[in-house]
Amino acid sequence: MTTVVQNNAVPDPRYLCQRCGNCCRWPGFVRVDEGEIAAIANFLHLTPAEFIEQHTELRPSRSGLMLKSNPDGSCIFLEGLNTCTIQSVKPQQCRDFPNKWRFDGWREKCEALEVMS
Repeated sequence: MTTVVQNNAVPDPRYLCQRCGNCCRWPGFVRVDEGEIAAIANFLHLTPAEFIEQHTELRPSRSGLMLKSNPDGSCIFLEGLNTCTIQSVKPQQCRDFPNKWRFDGWREKCEALEVMS
């Protein structure tokens, strides 16, 4: 399983996502909370209960829900090479990568551009 390296205060540089989709292919899990579930469900024209049933599972820690993954470990909402089908309502964990958290080996996969703050 992927180890997540948490960085509460990431020093310069900052990174600008290029929507390469590589982080969406990295095995691991994406946590979702009630607000995110409601927003994604609404976006997909589902009830929160339907969304939970179809697109989530219990986290390994049993402390909440996470998005289901494809058999290859990629996100179920990744379509084609790099299209997030829920881009406008994607979970905060996805929005925060790679500036607020990173996984081991992220720089070899991620095409984000380094920018000065």
